[in-house]
Amino acid sequence: MQDSDIDRKRFKAIGHSLKPVIIISHKGLSANIRNEIDRALSDHELIKIKILTAKRADRDDISKEICRHHNAECIQGIGRVILIYRPSKNTSPRLSNLHEKKP
Repeated sequence: MQDSDIDRKRFKAIGHSLKPVIIISHKGLSANIRNEIDRALSDHELIKIKILTAKRADRDDISKEICRHHNAECIQGIGRVILIYRPSKNTSPRLSNLHEKKP
């Protein structure tokens, strides 16, 4: 098993408990939504996005567009929810979803 496979499994496990931080309506991607996605990826590295369009092909297109525009990787897509990851150089351990949280 390669490191990337191990990372993907770890990201999926972490992402299971996350709630969507961004919800994209049927209107699609706007500049404000793109800015929020960029901010969320910079802060958290791993985020969930909910896409509320009716057609699966539209959701796939939006998912690919988000990943291409933000240099991110789609870890998982189930139904209307996608989990995307982009490494950040200067993320805060307090904000990142990838650092272990201590109770």
